[in-house]
Amino acid sequence: MRTPSATPDPEGSRPGKGNHDTEVAPEVMPEVRRTASRFDAVRGSAAAWVMTIAHRRAVDRVRAEDALDRQRVRRCPGGLTAIQAEAIKLAYCGGYTYPQVAELLGVALGTVKTRIRDGLIRTRDCMEVTR
Repeated sequence: MRTPSATPDPEGSRPGKGNHDTEVAPEVMPEVRRTASRFDAVRGSAAAWVMTIAHRRAVDRVRAEDALDRQRVRRCPGGLTAIQAEAIKLAYCGGYTYPQVAELLGVALGTVKTRIRDGLIRTRDCMEVTR
């Protein structure tokens, strides 16, 4: 029987992202040993202190991955057509629903869905994301 992870992914379930608890575990114990003199039992238990270190490592890992993803996304819009880029920007950056995007662009809802889908596929391929 598998024991539940003690260091949950700080961003929740992240499809396609690594299992952060197992990735940061080897980094945590050396840091615990190195910083043991800073532990203060008055402020909390040793387990809570170790968990805080592990959580911070996992958060750092997620932020680094997100920064890399943002860099990849920024270089990919050149592969989109102008109409795909406009529909995606309205839906994902502008916060509009697909029906609202269709109304703003004066096209059918199905057309908007197709433009966004095709644009997201191109972006995924540009980012070299594997399924």
